[in-house]
Amino acid sequence: MLACVAICVINCGPTKAADPKSLNPEILDIANSWGHIKFEEEDTARQQKEIAALAERASALMKKYPGRAEPVIWKGVLLSEGASMANEDHSMFTARSLAYEARDTLLEAEKIDPAALEAGAPASLGVLYYRVPSFPIGFGDTELARKYLEEAVRNAPNGMDANYFYGDFLYNQGDYAGAQRVWKHALTIPVNTERPVWDKARRQVIQENLAKLAAKGN
Repeated sequence: MLACVAICVINCGPTKAADPKSLNPEILDIANSWGHIKFEEEDTARQQKEIAALAERASALMKKYPGRAEPVIWKGVLLSEGASMANEDHSMFTARSLAYEARDTLLEAEKIDPAALEAGAPASLGVLYYRVPSFPIGFGDTELARKYLEEAVRNAPNGMDANYFYGDFLYNQGDYAGAQRVWKHALTIPVNTERPVWDKARRQVIQENLAKLAAKGN
């Protein structure tokens, strides 16, 4: 559980600011909790509930560490995840609301630091822009998706998610050679031992996608 921010009592003086160094393990805990929920939890109702609770933890970190991009990025990622789950559950109004909130949150994070968490903000924005339907249903925009995903791989050339999602975008645009190039590079990135569940899942999907491309003759 997140440590509670100390409440100042009478005559105690100003509240001591949170140590920025303590943010990293708290962010890592959120990342690994998300990995468990997304890749290991099989009950969809429980997934949605746990993702919402994790988003609240990210909100608490935003208050604890104002001005830091990392908790803002994770708030946006978790809202986006919630939108995806609501869409699969046919809760279209909830999915749309969460998607817009995720976009606005990630735009805020991107302004703070577009390179933070291996370009987590632009990578996640790119995903939203190519997966959300376009106007009038949503705000999907292929060109903006490309812009943010290219920004992500520039800022984090060895970022797993930046490469994974850029490859996925290229694949869905019919650029199979480009997707293959990006995904092959992703597999050369050293394994992230601090986030084993997520790392394994991403590599598995990339390998499966490369096998599909090979079957197509690419």
